[in-house]
Amino acid sequence: MDRRIRGAALACVLLATGLVTGCTSSSAESRTSSTPSRSGSPTKQPRDAAAGQAGAREALAAAYRKWGIEPLAAAPAAPAAKPVRLAAAGGRIPVISEIPTQQKIVFLTFDDGAEKDPQFVTMMRELKIPFTMFLTDAAISSDYGYFKKLQAFGDGVQNHTLTHPNLRTLGAAAQKQEICGQQTKLKDHYGAAPRLFRPPYGNWNEDTRAAAASCGAEAIVLWRESMQIKNMQYQRGDKKLHPGDIILAHFRGPSELKGTTMTEMTANLLRHVQEQGFTIARLEDYL
Repeated sequence: MDRRIRGAALACVLLATGLVTGCTSSSAESRTSSTPSRSGSPTKQPRDAAAGQAGAREALAAAYRKWGIEPLAAAPAAPAAKPVRLAAAGGRIPVISEIPTQQKIVFLTFDDGAEKDPQFVTMMRELKIPFTMFLTDAAISSDYGYFKKLQAFGDGVQNHTLTHPNLRTLGAAAQKQEICGQQTKLKDHYGAAPRLFRPPYGNWNEDTRAAAASCGAEAIVLWRESMQIKNMQYQRGDKKLHPGDIILAHFRGPSELKGTTMTEMTANLLRHVQEQGFTIARLEDYL
């Protein structure tokens, strides 16, 4: 018998008698370490993850049914490189109404903050629709906490001035006070200074652009469509959505909605998006 084989046999005999420990061959160790346990996590974890994803999809589909809406497609992954070039601090900032993209996505924004319907919070939590809020302090100061609930879902808080004036009627200093003052208010209440600014009524001039840049804004954001109560108003003559369009809606109160609720108006908006084959992406992922 080969001396090495005799030695290995002797070691195993000694192991059996308790005199030494460890006589497993390297090939046996390799098989043991590479073979997963039949009851272990390598098999179970992917199944658990798949089941969790399926459950999440069903819960989302049920939420759409609850609100009487056909499901929107999932938004594509955010681009690695943002397609809009923003100015350096204090530079001449861009003014945009749409995002350059070929994907069938649009971007949803809500202005002012006059209406604080708790059912809208429920709706957005259940539907997981991304949107951006352009908030005016005069409209939100009675309940800053309402918008923190929406911010907690990942929805952006951006600047819409302190008192909602027509900025073109104001001088440079007054415009700067409106914009910078709201930057400070929003940072104090929501933890970060906004990067984006929307002028009330869409009215701006070069003093507005300079003031917004000096206050720390990186872009002026306008829109291509505006949601009324049941119907969409389009700026283009073909009256349809285009890839990358920014949609304006408002936190509308009962007097404006004339018997329609905030959630019903939003459901109408989402139907317009879905019927045209679009879905909604997060604006801040592209700017």
